[in-house]
Amino acid sequence: MELILVVAVMGIMAAIAIPSFMRFLPGMRLNGAARQVMGDLMDARMEAVKRNSEYKVFFLNNHEYKILYDVDGNGVDDGGSETSRTVDIQDNYEGVTISANGDPIFTAKGLASSFKTITIQNTEGGCKEVKVAITGRVKISDCGS
Repeated sequence: MELILVVAVMGIMAAIAIPSFMRFLPGMRLNGAARQVMGDLMDARMEAVKRNSEYKVFFLNNHEYKILYDVDGNGVDDGGSETSRTVDIQDNYEGVTISANGDPIFTAKGLASSFKTITIQNTEGGCKEVKVAITGRVKISDCGS
């Protein structure tokens, strides 16, 4: 009898908790996608410094971007498959889209070519911005701040 009572209480608690948890998922996906984009941009910056060359990040569409090692500045990967990669953000974060006001280019000194803003949105209306400063600093902020 006690076991049935414990199972019933656990069932009631789960019925209350699961809908609340489901409301948090879009926000967690948005935050995770913003952190992934930020991490990839910081990685591109570190690789540019390490290789003493340029690294470019091209935003291909609303969910894919390519990180490219570019020695001669012609927009073509100069290091082979181990130095460039394409990332589809929706592989890990369903319902998240990306838009950018340009493609960041990191120099051998760790600087960025110009100030860039990457906007990350989800289907629930959430929005984050990943900002790349000319100094090469990458940070996440809420949209509009």
